[in-house]
Amino acid sequence: MDFQISEDTQTILELINEFVDKELLPLEQDFLHRPWDELMPTLAAKREMVKQMELWAPLHPKEYGGVGLGLVDYGLVCEALARSPLGVFVFGCQAPDAGNIEILIKYGTPEQKEKYLKPLIAGDIRSCFSMTEPEQPGSNPVLMDTTAVKEGGDYVINGHKWFTSSADGASFAIVMAVTNPEAPRHLRASMIIVPTDTPGFNLVRNIPVMGHVGSGWHSHGEILYQSCRVPQANLLGPEGHGFVIAQERLGPGRIHHCMRWIGICNRALEMMCHQALTREISPGQRLADKQIIQAWIAESAAEMRAARLMVLNCAWRIEHYGQKEARQDISLIKFYTAGVMQRVLDRAVQAHGGLGVTDDTVLASWYRGERSARIYDGVDEVHKVSVARRILKQYAAEHGLA
Repeated sequence: MDFQISEDTQTILELINEFVDKELLPLEQDFLHRPWDELMPTLAAKREMVKQMELWAPLHPKEYGGVGLGLVDYGLVCEALARSPLGVFVFGCQAPDAGNIEILIKYGTPEQKEKYLKPLIAGDIRSCFSMTEPEQPGSNPVLMDTTAVKEGGDYVINGHKWFTSSADGASFAIVMAVTNPEAPRHLRASMIIVPTDTPGFNLVRNIPVMGHVGSGWHSHGEILYQSCRVPQANLLGPEGHGFVIAQERLGPGRIHHCMRWIGICNRALEMMCHQALTREISPGQRLADKQIIQAWIAESAAEMRAARLMVLNCAWRIEHYGQKEARQDISLIKFYTAGVMQRVLDRAVQAHGGLGVTDDTVLASWYRGERSARIYDGVDEVHKVSVARRILKQYAAEHGLA
């Protein structure tokens, strides 16, 4: 793997770092204390600045209005943007829209691209991805109660979803529902586009996470689909291929998440260092003079470096060999990087003392909001079991122990 960053990418990263420092970090208190709708006019103005800089939608192809970065370069951009909780949103590459855009580009019909993809990439509308169900284990995504039954020229959808992130204010959802119950289990569900103003699409609530409800893009919705009727033309991709498409969506998405988590770690370490060097604990002695603080900083730096190299190597393998060949690497980075972020954030909170658990800094928001990183897109335990089975299978084959 070549670790040299191209001049173009280096220039982009320098522009992003400057923008995040000057334009986004000063907005953090508003992000932490004001409803999303009140923040949107300011964020819309920042988004226009990003478009003027020609850095809008860095992940997406140029022909669709993006910058067209490859996976490794985009991973570096995610890392830089994640120093602020608003970075990916202001640059038009936020989840779940980014993943929805990718599958709309690949599987959308010309009509779907015109109606949903174009305004989504432009940032004129938002979307959500409706897959997780409260009554079924997220660790086994082929188990699903939501159904979409053909009736006339429509699908009639019934089901109960939750953790449909960013449903509040979204214009449409991409819903996973069982359309082919008699098919093999991986070919039973389909993806269907559902405008959120469709009768029968009911946003029940924004789910409180660690005591915070959130709003707008920064929220997780619980949704009831009650005889929700949409045209069969809203099917996204082949019928029964929802699980296959979801896996395509998740692989590169884990690179985005993991590099974003490294960016959060970078900021947390910066804040830990600043606190250590400025917090006087007795006359002439600072927090940074304590060996335990020095150990936290060193351990954090080492773990972050290891995670970063693992993620970039995984992105490089996906780019050069494909997602299938990188399956083990994807599982490794998913649980390892989430754990590193949790430990680094915990040390940063601890170093800040009482201040660390307040919303006077961004640390507490990240601490409670990013705990779910060890759960979504596959819980740690599932990824560990998957990796271990592959290693054991390979060892057994190589040593005649199968």
